[in-house]
Amino acid sequence: MQKKIVLAGGTGFIGKYFQKKFRDLGYEVVVVSRNSCDYVWDDTKGIIEALEHSELLINLAGRSVDCRYNERNKKEIVTSRTETTEILGKALKACKNPPSLWINSSTATIYRHAEDRPMTEENGEIGTGFSVEVAKAWERSFFQFDLPETRQVALRISIVLGESGGVMTPFINLVKYGLGGAQGPGNQKFSWIHIEDLFRSVLFIQNNKSLSGVFNCASPNPITNRELMSQLRKVMGVRVGLPSPKWLLEVGAILIRTETELILKSRWVVPERLQQEGFHFIYPTIESALTQIWTEKKQKLT
Repeated sequence: MQKKIVLAGGTGFIGKYFQKKFRDLGYEVVVVSRNSCDYVWDDTKGIIEALEHSELLINLAGRSVDCRYNERNKKEIVTSRTETTEILGKALKACKNPPSLWINSSTATIYRHAEDRPMTEENGEIGTGFSVEVAKAWERSFFQFDLPETRQVALRISIVLGESGGVMTPFINLVKYGLGGAQGPGNQKFSWIHIEDLFRSVLFIQNNKSLSGVFNCASPNPITNRELMSQLRKVMGVRVGLPSPKWLLEVGAILIRTETELILKSRWVVPERLQQEGFHFIYPTIESALTQIWTEKKQKLT
């Protein structure tokens, strides 16, 4: 019988990448999402059937935070994470042969704005504000379930970099049009992970059956925003990039209906547990990650 995984919220940037990678490994990939998938969220019976005899459940579901934080959007951001997580937890409890591992997304934004020291799983300080409350509610929804046959791992994922979507498209456009300088003060930390290392960290946790709990998914080499933009200009062959002061970012955020927190919060997160367990990063430095991404982007453009 073909190996099977269930990928919830698997139609976005990360989900599509995971679909392809798992299918390349010979898995049947069953997708649960709002639409264009195998099962939708209100199909309780179908979700239970999908989970039966599967090896792994990965939940990536959640409305994008790239929006203005008005009351309607804030409610959708929270419920799209907590309600889907609870649907999956209840479905697992109803399974006769549940998967042995449930990996649920969380976010590295759960930690405070940090310019003084890195945040680890053991010693990181939980922050305050809307984004942090979302992350805390998300993890509460996940860890409320007692599942004797299923390991549970929450991934506190930093900014994911890859050639097929996410933040790279707007960053590349900024550099292309001469606006690739530091954003805001420029010294805010930028914690990131290449999408291939994110996928490989999932496989690593799957294969190491003693692992459970919370894991930071981030490169071991976080950088500043200024270093990010400098390296991106370097790999793209663009010598000059105008900086974007905070006031300009505030105006721009209103115009494109997003929040400056996505750029200005200092996320200084390191993957202490993954490193202690012996995980090896293919793209440990921003230069190696951006070089691969830009090379792939150029090949698709030619």
